[in-house]
Amino acid sequence: MRISVVIPTLNEAVALPATLAILTGMEGLAEIVVADGGSQDGTRALAEPLASVVRSEPGRGQQQAAGATAATGDVLWFLHADCVPDPGAVRAIENALGDPAVVGGHFTLRFGGDGRSARWLTRIYPWLRLLGLCYGDSGVFVRRETYEAIGGFRPVGLFEDVDLVRRLRRVGPFRRIDCVLTASARRFEHRSFAVVFAQWTGLQILYWLGVSPGWLARRYALVRERS
Repeated sequence: MRISVVIPTLNEAVALPATLAILTGMEGLAEIVVADGGSQDGTRALAEPLASVVRSEPGRGQQQAAGATAATGDVLWFLHADCVPDPGAVRAIENALGDPAVVGGHFTLRFGGDGRSARWLTRIYPWLRLLGLCYGDSGVFVRRETYEAIGGFRPVGLFEDVDLVRRLRRVGPFRRIDCVLTASARRFEHRSFAVVFAQWTGLQILYWLGVSPGWLARRYALVRERS
């Protein structure tokens, strides 16, 4: 089982080194592919000694699609640049996919740091799972043949991860594994957690009601600028 990890980046020179340091020492990982969306902070230079770097139009959907195309593994593991996996992550993926019926899965997510936002997010995410929600920061992995069969990542402006997981669940079991992935709570730092979470929840509701992801992405950009 050859596992390729795909990391979308855009100005991730601060967060990426810690993630790459764990991945390069991880036994059983076939390759690291960094799909960069036009970084201006030296991200590509940091990644090139340790990973295959491909360039893409910005946007996680486009970037992860480009990274998947460049990857050679028969399992694709999509990992955000600020998410640090447990050293046993590859073995955990192999164990999950040892069941031939399982098409893919994701990790148990916690948020790093001692701040209030990190604590609240770690508490909230198990409840989101009960609602069937799964986001890209939980480290989605999938068999390549299944990924290609459902059309892979779509070039949508927001919720590209939710869209992919929804289609995966239609074709087979999608499992959460106990192995932990530690994500950054940086988007909530120095901002009102309640306000940001409410805004994100509102965007999610509009998405499920059928509002265009492109319009939601533009709205999300305005929210971030004003926060």
